[in-house]
Amino acid sequence: MRALRGCGRRPPVAVLARGLSSGGEHGALWLAAGLTAAALDPPRRAGWLRGTALIGAAHLASMGVKRLVRRPRPDPETYRPLVPTAGRHSFPSSHATSAAAAAVAFGVLHPPAGRIAAPLATAMCVSRLVVGVHYPTDVAAGALLGAATAAVGRRLLVPATRARAEVRP
Repeated sequence: MRALRGCGRRPPVAVLARGLSSGGEHGALWLAAGLTAAALDPPRRAGWLRGTALIGAAHLASMGVKRLVRRPRPDPETYRPLVPTAGRHSFPSSHATSAAAAAVAFGVLHPPAGRIAAPLATAMCVSRLVVGVHYPTDVAAGALLGAATAAVGRRLLVPATRARAEVRP
């Protein structure tokens, strides 16, 4: 954790980590990506909308777990945060939850989108450690919660991708 937070002292890393953290606030990047894909990909529109709903559901689940666990964020004197946070609780990371849910859902809906989302989701997860607002276990738990939520909801996505395949000649 200390090593990753130390990476944030390098200006290019800090700028990238702040940008990822900002874009991931409340799952905004992933929700916007899902809605944009729904608008631009009519044959898979229903699937994209369901996938976007799964990302939102995963994010809401992480917020519920945070309220139950109530783990405080890392000490700001030890790990000076590079970004403000929406709340004071850290477990699980909601950024990691929505990022992992998006990577799984987008990968099911359109594998090339998953190949873009997965490394971006990983970078977003790491960014939360670089900016000093999460413990590694917060990020790991969030990623597991998001991936599990999307995996459970995969049944909602598969009919949409199958229907698209059946329409093709």
